[in-house]
Amino acid sequence: MKLNRRETFRLAALSTLLATSLASAHAGDLSSTSDSWLRVGKVFTSTNANNNEVLVYDQTDNGLSLIARVATGGQGTAAGLGSQGAVTISQNGRYLFVVNAQSSTVSTFALYGRELTLVSVVPSGGLNPISVAEHDGLVYVLNAQGNGGVAGFRNVHGTLTPIPGAQGALSVSTGAAPAQVSFANDGDTLIVTEKATNKLTSYRVKPDGLLSAPVVTAASGTTPFGFAVDKRDHLIVSEAFGGAANASAVSSYKLTEWSARPVLVSASVPTTQTAACWVALTPNGRFAYVTNAGSGTVSSYKVSPQSGKIALQQAAAGNVGQGSTPIDAAVSSDGQHLYVLGAGNLAITSFEVQANGALLSAARASGLPRGVVGLAAN
Repeated sequence: MKLNRRETFRLAALSTLLATSLASAHAGDLSSTSDSWLRVGKVFTSTNANNNEVLVYDQTDNGLSLIARVATGGQGTAAGLGSQGAVTISQNGRYLFVVNAQSSTVSTFALYGRELTLVSVVPSGGLNPISVAEHDGLVYVLNAQGNGGVAGFRNVHGTLTPIPGAQGALSVSTGAAPAQVSFANDGDTLIVTEKATNKLTSYRVKPDGLLSAPVVTAASGTTPFGFAVDKRDHLIVSEAFGGAANASAVSSYKLTEWSARPVLVSASVPTTQTAACWVALTPNGRFAYVTNAGSGTVSSYKVSPQSGKIALQQAAAGNVGQGSTPIDAAVSSDGQHLYVLGAGNLAITSFEVQANGALLSAARASGLPRGVVGLAAN
């Protein structure tokens, strides 16, 4: 029987995983409740300031409460990155990755105990990292400047170790304006969206973590931006259409076992809103939410679990506010809350997600610094 990349990687990295388990057991000596406190009901963002910090919020009955701010050991740009995935939680929920775009580094934090712990700060393998993705201990960072492209690492107890030769080029050597990197659900494919070329660049991930030659696919619509992948490897991609008024859309694709090329399922289903950029999926994959930076709204889509076809449910399912410029979005691991980061109102807005996908305004955490980017939730 042919093993997929995930299974092969697990076998090859068995000693590392065993060591990680032992380290985790040692870290959990206090109590299971204390050990997992940062892994449930928390929201993470980065200030992206000259001295970059992670801000940690707790979801309580009274809304979002800031509980910690921890230096990343790197420098941000103090301006928007035009990306999704600047802050990412590992698949096993134990680590948090944050890009430091100005200093071209990536910080890794351990989510153990009740304090966020900085474990390492390493070079990103390029210039101006804007997005980071992880799958089963394999980490890829998307660098936006210079020649751009992706660089691969292994996460060893929170320290990212570069994989020799683990580099992936984009569709053009300069000027691609990439937006996000992420893995397929099974980890066998890595995907990057390119805003300037209107392309999706993807790679097969080999058992040793190296990448195949890039496969370049024309996006259904223009300015493909953020995306999310469900458990059946349906790829949901926002399309900003250059920020043209009320012209944004969302497309869906299917990722297959035999090719890195995404297969189009639903072509450019309009949001009827402006500048759709960031995408978040509910854990069950039934609903996708897209933030419309130019409209101050969140659009909701129904996603067919079998086919991956999408249909607009509500053009303005959530209202973040005039001039709020909603950017990053994240859904809690229990699927009960959608969080939206506003670059204009410098706030995180929390919505309650109903069983039918409808959104109810719940709370808002204000006072974030200008230039804040990235959002992750557990």
